Amino acid sequence: MAQTRIPTEMQHPIKLYLVVWGWLFVLSTSSYLVDYFHLEGYLRWVLILLLMISKAWLIVAVFMHMAWERLALICAILLPPLLVLVFVAIMVSESNYTLLTRIAFFGWHS
Repeated sequence: MAQTRIPTEMQHPIKLYLVVWGWLFVLSTSSYLVDYFHLEGYLRWVLILLLMISKAWLIVAVFMHMAWERLALICAILLPPLLVLVFVAIMVSESNYTLLTRIAFFGWHS
């Protein structure tokens, strides 16, 4: 059976993938170093989240080929998780309001 070849204009250069692999290695190492240097508090969590989001963005953009897709497809894939995060944030703030309301009306019971 003959092997079909993808035209050259549709292939991405291997250098792009190697550069992304390098960045993923650097970001993963940085994430490890956050724990190695025992960073604490908000700085630790902000750094870990930024590094994690950066790695996810690189993987989605390059390895899942989203950087070359149409805007409608990008919105269909990336918008729902973003909306879920927004709704979770709303629920967290609502839960704090509910807890404080219960404490105000019913008192604090251990």
